[in-house]
Amino acid sequence: MKPIVTLTLNPSIDVSCQADTVRSVRKIRTTDQRIDPGGGGINAARVINELGGRSIAVYLSGGVTGSVFDGLVRTAGVRHWRIPIGGAIRVNQVVFERSSREEFRFTTEGPPVSEAEWRSCLDDLEVLQFDYLVASGSLPRGVPADLYVRVARIVADRGARLVIDSSGDALREALRHGVFLAKPSIGELEQFVGRPLREPQALDETARELVGSGRVEVLAVTLGHEGALLATAAGTVRLRAPEVAVKSAVGAGDSFVGAMTFAFTQGRDARDALALAVAAGTATAMTPGTQLCRRSDVEALYQRLRTEG
Repeated sequence: MKPIVTLTLNPSIDVSCQADTVRSVRKIRTTDQRIDPGGGGINAARVINELGGRSIAVYLSGGVTGSVFDGLVRTAGVRHWRIPIGGAIRVNQVVFERSSREEFRFTTEGPPVSEAEWRSCLDDLEVLQFDYLVASGSLPRGVPADLYVRVARIVADRGARLVIDSSGDALREALRHGVFLAKPSIGELEQFVGRPLREPQALDETARELVGSGRVEVLAVTLGHEGALLATAAGTVRLRAPEVAVKSAVGAGDSFVGAMTFAFTQGRDARDALALAVAAGTATAMTPGTQLCRRSDVEALYQRLRTEG
């Protein structure tokens, strides 16, 4: 079986820590610092590996922080394909405030990417062999909004399947071309269609319309603690997330898409893939900061979902 290729155009060094109280001006003492390689495709690759799959993470990297990031990727045991750029990889921070039990996320925009650099990325994708490619995360400055459309053409030319996990113009352009799987959050889908979808019937109808249009074969809409909605040509199904003690939502969506893609490579049907994806997203929410899911937790939650469903 070919490895799943993930693409991260705007990776990040993700730093998480805890503080008693977050206040302005004052020096805030933090504890429990953790540093991980981040970005949608990187997180998806880490989860695929954790579940027993094989992945290759393709990403852009540059600057002093790029060297640190490369080391973090190696330490995490992720097979990777590094594309050098001139700008320095961004650093994001997550702070958990113990007094309020709220999480504060500080997300930077990342470096600009030149045309030569993003075209080099497309050239390298032409070399790799895969049946599934996961394009996940935001587009950095300088990259055209239709970049994922160009990726989709590369994927289609080899008869492979594209999984898209993005938002805004990047998602809109990709769906104009057509993809195998798209995983927007409920908020991202509302932005896409330009109207609220909080009523179950409105969400179901919109999801069915998108699948019926031929722009996406499988649509998975994440609903936070409420679980997820899956839409295919066979109809829609909802799966509620198991009740757990939530420590951090960082990386839950990436874990969802990584697990779902892995399930499809195993030949599982869409409903079973949804159960594994919800289990992985929920398991990630059980871990603090930028830590992702543990396989044992995913398997236990998956069994709960299969039994209760």
